[in-house]
Amino acid sequence: MSDLLERLRGRGWRMTAQRRVVAEVLDGDHVHLTADEVHARAVERLPEISRATVYNTLGELVTLGEVLEVSTDRRAKRYDPNAHRPHHHLVCARCGAIRDVHPTGDPLADLPTTERFGFTISDVEVTYRGVCPTCTSA
Repeated sequence: MSDLLERLRGRGWRMTAQRRVVAEVLDGDHVHLTADEVHARAVERLPEISRATVYNTLGELVTLGEVLEVSTDRRAKRYDPNAHRPHHHLVCARCGAIRDVHPTGDPLADLPTTERFGFTISDVEVTYRGVCPTCTSA
């Protein structure tokens, strides 16, 4: 059983066949699928699942805080099940591939007090951009 499925069961989330399939599709490290990609993979497992059900389930998972909605560029939003371990993203500027990265140090410490403009900062999102090995060799 995936970490996401375990977390959802622990919360007492009603686990329908459709919800289970969406959670299973999102299982794994470095998963950053679009809603359409989640739907396509879910249909392979449960042919009768509708696009609306996938979108609604993703929305519920984001609202619950069990999945992050990631928007790193002008492309479609992606869904990241790694919602409970702080991390940043590494994005390929050519193909859009996304990887979770866990650099050492505190990114908030890199922001001088003079650059905070009085904000009380609650979260930091860092996106590293570059070209992945696949695109570099193509």
